Amino acid sequence: MDFVTALGLIIGIGALLVGVLVEGGHLSSLVSLPAFIIIFGGTFGATAIGFTLKDLKNIPKLLRIAFFEEDIDTSSLIKRLVSFAETARREGLLALEDDLSLVEDKFLRKGMQLVIDGTDAELVRNIMETELAFIQERHQKCASIFDAAGGYAPTMGIIGTVMGLVHVLGNLKDTDALGPAIATAFLATLYGIFSANIFFLPISAKLKNRSAAQIVVYEIALEGILSVQAGDNPRIVEEKLEAFLAPSDRAKKSK
Repeated sequence: MDFVTALGLIIGIGALLVGVLVEGGHLSSLVSLPAFIIIFGGTFGATAIGFTLKDLKNIPKLLRIAFFEEDIDTSSLIKRLVSFAETARREGLLALEDDLSLVEDKFLRKGMQLVIDGTDAELVRNIMETELAFIQERHQKCASIFDAAGGYAPTMGIIGTVMGLVHVLGNLKDTDALGPAIATAFLATLYGIFSANIFFLPISAKLKNRSAAQIVVYEIALEGILSVQAGDNPRIVEEKLEAFLAPSDRAKKSK
């Protein structure tokens, strides 16, 4: 579980609940089934219109990515690429064939296979950069699902509130119920704005950050692949790849 994501969600929801209690309100006043149905049903429906069924089926997977942090070990990747460089200089590129079976990452394995097959360096770069561009595009599309939901939710909240007020204005005879009815109507706006700014948009931002971190890993892999193919000195390969890391990460690696 990604501690920061879970903590942020808990703090956001907790702040709302505590705020209501401090004001002397009751938590039951925040519960409205019609508003819930309008906001979340309407938001999902509006979002679904803009995407395919295949895209929507990825939502559970995207939530797992957002809430469960995947360990990205750039140090191990750099060590592996430096090892490839050492083997290539000592025994030749074909000697790396046996090592590919140990490579789990598809991007790295594909690039190294191209190198072992004797593909021209420029062509290797073009193929892998195209692969990287489409990975970025897929990641962006995934995050845009939550961006879209974050845009629709507040609007659905306003629609729900207007519907509630229409109902209230149509029953003005019961003045005692007027205040609670108006308060219930405005819960739709609360649900819409709150869900957008505490859940949908933050999840989108988290997915984008996850994507950015993964893209850096692929860029390191690509630079390492081309360095191995060029026959660079392993020490130079290591220095070149460590340039992608933040100073603090380089310090950790040296330790």
